[in-house]
Amino acid sequence: MRLYIDGDAFPNLLKPIILRAVERLHIETHVIANKKISLGKSAYVQYTIVEQGADVADAAIVTLVQEGDLVITADIPLADIIISKNAHAIDHRGERYSIDNIKQYLAMRNLMESIRESGELTKGTKPFSQKDAHAFANQLHAFLAKYHGSALKRA
Repeated sequence: MRLYIDGDAFPNLLKPIILRAVERLHIETHVIANKKISLGKSAYVQYTIVEQGADVADAAIVTLVQEGDLVITADIPLADIIISKNAHAIDHRGERYSIDNIKQYLAMRNLMESIRESGELTKGTKPFSQKDAHAFANQLHAFLAKYHGSALKRA
């Protein structure tokens, strides 16, 4: 299993959480973004800067991800593609996307986008908080315990 991080808009509060897990479990990790993003120094983390443009980082992740890999992203259309490739996706707030829920998230995202495009004002996303980081850490730990369990027990 490899870990891919959609680095565009990646919350700073999650960087130490990811880095500790990567170091402890020796997980090959790829941070892909259209600007320099740093989780910290690690022999297990590779950084790739892609060209500017809508969905360029997403396309790079889609090209690289394989069945069983994990992608950290807040991008629901990207998560939908990842799930269709039999890989896994977790968002920044700890939501684990799955075959059972991704279409519902995608439909809600598309509905909200069409409402905004019609000129209606919406609340937008609430600010990222410590509570969100905690939920993410719990979900990541649960995922790694299930899919990277033997390594987790040794750590």
